[in-house]
Amino acid sequence: MSSKAIEKKKQQVEALAEQMRDANSVVLVDYLGLDVSEADALRTRLRENDCRMQVIKNNIIRRAAEAAGYQELTQHVEGPNAVVFSYEDSVSAAKTVYEFAKEHPDIELKAGYVDEEYMDNEYIQKIASIPSREELLTMFAGGLLQPVRNIAIALNMHAENLQEQDNG
Repeated sequence: MSSKAIEKKKQQVEALAEQMRDANSVVLVDYLGLDVSEADALRTRLRENDCRMQVIKNNIIRRAAEAAGYQELTQHVEGPNAVVFSYEDSVSAAKTVYEFAKEHPDIELKAGYVDEEYMDNEYIQKIASIPSREELLTMFAGGLLQPVRNIAIALNMHAENLQEQDNG
């Protein structure tokens, strides 16, 4: 291999390692079986959620993961892989791929790092299935309003009973 090719690969490894360090989450995805239009649809959905996906050679992924301090990720680097990065919401990369996989079973979350914590396939799928922040806030608000609603109904029923007693 020429020295230019070696230097180019070193630059690719360092650039990928830097992306991994800068991201809130890094998810390794097996995309075997997706056709071009499905891969484009996934990329679009990821962009809508402030995430990015790159298809990178396994050797470069392994070296970059080691350089970034993500050694556990290297054990999952087999077959066709893509790396998905999330820079805003820590779980949006895993969540977006997880939701996409419901419609396209050919794609699989392998493993990843969320907020610098390693997560295997099982754990990253659990994280991905947690409702979004907005959904959780809506559920919380609904939970807060339920007792107030129940009190309002009870007071209304009591007022109606009093009115019936006065009329009766």
